[in-house]
Amino acid sequence: MTGPVFRTPLCEMLNIEYPILLAGMGSRGLATPPALVAAVSDAGGMGVVGGSGLTPDELRNQIRETRKLTDKPIGVDLILPAKVAGGAGNTRSEVRAQLKADFPKHVAFVEDLMTQHGLEQVELDNEFVVANTSGDRGETPGSNQKNMIQQQVDVIMEEDVQMFAAGLGDPSWVVPMAREKSMTVMGLVGSPRNAKRQVEAGVDIVVAQGYEAGGHTGKIANFPLIPQVVDAVAPRPVVAAGGIADGRGVAAALSLGAIGAWVGTAFLVSKECAIHDTHKRQIVDGESRDFEISRTYTGKTARMFRNEVVEAWTEADLDPLPMPFQKILMDDFNAAARAAGRLEVHSNPAGQAAGLLNEVRPAADIMQDLVAGAVEALESVQGRVTTS
Repeated sequence: MTGPVFRTPLCEMLNIEYPILLAGMGSRGLATPPALVAAVSDAGGMGVVGGSGLTPDELRNQIRETRKLTDKPIGVDLILPAKVAGGAGNTRSEVRAQLKADFPKHVAFVEDLMTQHGLEQVELDNEFVVANTSGDRGETPGSNQKNMIQQQVDVIMEEDVQMFAAGLGDPSWVVPMAREKSMTVMGLVGSPRNAKRQVEAGVDIVVAQGYEAGGHTGKIANFPLIPQVVDAVAPRPVVAAGGIADGRGVAAALSLGAIGAWVGTAFLVSKECAIHDTHKRQIVDGESRDFEISRTYTGKTARMFRNEVVEAWTEADLDPLPMPFQKILMDDFNAAARAAGRLEVHSNPAGQAAGLLNEVRPAADIMQDLVAGAVEALESVQGRVTTS
């Protein structure tokens, strides 16, 4: 080791130098591109590929491109949603047809939004649809999409990956395959109840993600959540997520009983991250209060930058539709925004930790500060507190 010594049991479990993981953020591969995943792993943490929304071939390519850059341990995160709206079609085209037939007011509302922002209609040609994966091996009779999710998991099992993380849903059908590969399985949760379910599913590590986090998140903030989850799943180890963007946050997570940190928003403003510069500026220039919970872009509660589109949905008489209907509807809006270069109205999932961030830096520097800051914070407590 060339840097400071900063180790917890997580380091031995994952064969990494520091107990810090890149959150597997899914954004068409842009939030966790190979360069960023490799940079975090090379800096002593664990880089994690956000596989949500990627086709099996795209996911395989992401993993292999990462492997060209590092031989250190890496992970992959997938969303395995346990609940979606009943009756949704198996393809994006089918869901679009259902939207026009069953939710014409919502379709008209989004069309009006596009007109207001000068966007032209663009439809994604990716037929991938997030589907209910609560069945055995993620499959339900008659659903082709379950096969798509199974193919994603198969890719992970076939490639050089050391950790699998379930961002949502029940990973019990993945655990036996992971065991055969000696792969660590993690499950993200937002409540003690869900934490117990993840333990029942067989995960090795529970990730307790607080309300402060970006993207899909729960209703409980980290200070009450982490110790509750630690107590609920003991002796199963817990990693903390949400609102952690500097070493003080890492140290606080450890003090609450976690053995490591799952860090997302801080790495969105790394030089290696491939999200658009407009979104990086929203994070760097934004305050914590600018990132709010909304169902605008996916149909599930997710924290994101409050832009004009989020405000329009908040003020509208229409409630966002459940997933996957809202997601398919707004995916096409996002595609139109990208095509027009109007990224300021495109979704930008990020957490309240944005208020701690003020510049774009290399991922290695972010890792270095997280480690050094955690060590300093832990040591400074000893200097401020007298115990006997």
